[in-house]
Amino acid sequence: MSVLVYIEQAEGKFKKSGFEAVSYAKAIADAQATNLTAISIGNVGEAELKELGKYGASKVLNVSSDQLKSFVNQAYASVITEAAQKENADIIVLSNSFSGKGLSPRIAVKLKAGLVDGAVELPQTEGGKFLVKKNAFSGKAFAVTELTSANKIIALNPNAFGLKENPVEATIENFSPEIKSTDLAAIVKEIVRATDKVSLPDAELVVSGGRGLKGPENWGMIEELASLLGAATACSKPVSDADWRPHSEHVGQTGIAISPNLYIAIGISGAIQHLAGVSSSKVIVVINKDPEAPFFKVADYGIVGDAFEVVPKLIEALKAHKG
Repeated sequence: MSVLVYIEQAEGKFKKSGFEAVSYAKAIADAQATNLTAISIGNVGEAELKELGKYGASKVLNVSSDQLKSFVNQAYASVITEAAQKENADIIVLSNSFSGKGLSPRIAVKLKAGLVDGAVELPQTEGGKFLVKKNAFSGKAFAVTELTSANKIIALNPNAFGLKENPVEATIENFSPEIKSTDLAAIVKEIVRATDKVSLPDAELVVSGGRGLKGPENWGMIEELASLLGAATACSKPVSDADWRPHSEHVGQTGIAISPNLYIAIGISGAIQHLAGVSSSKVIVVINKDPEAPFFKVADYGIVGDAFEVVPKLIEALKAHKG
């Protein structure tokens, strides 16, 4: 038996969450005293594939096919399943990202495997049990799930485990699985990515704005603060609904669930739907002029003040510190 980890790539480059998944899978493989194999699907260069060895993947299956240039849920799930069978892998690890959320249940069905999505810690195996801690109730609680099936699928929440270097020499092996036409019935023709910004699911720092910003014309200070911190920008649902910001920046229960190391909420009251998507953040900082804003009840640090006075001073202080 062995461990297999699927690594997402975008335009030939692996995401931070992919390297984190390798780190996590390597820790599981070590605990199980077995081998770790990674699988990459798409056109990725050898140098990038070799990077996976930095985090513990001793073997990398490289699937390069014109039919699989773009992400296709059913086809990718079939490829990963075939790879798991080839490597005799009984534990498959993925990142709990957009694509991971679509892939993991499909792979679980194909392998008759138990599935834990939203994992936040390494499995515990005392007493012959296989227990995985995961987020529950939109991040408001934790659940410990026991997997009793022979095959197990774990989808790891981004930023839950961190990057752990465990350098080995990665062997690259070209893998040419069978690609069925039925798996390609629905094709994604184009994926548009904001290449000049930090990806929200991968971001360790996030600066977010709400209706307290009063309008899209005031978003410059949010972007400037985020740029100084190397952070991603986000917003509340009312802001995206009003078309002040794109829906791809909406974080919350009905948007993107994130778990950065630092989440700065500016002019956001903290409705329960918003909190559900950001409550896994390690540290939450709230800036709001309303001292009764619900967000202050969950914040690690809070500033009661007008965002138009506080944020410029914060930007000025950061510039002085960097200077």
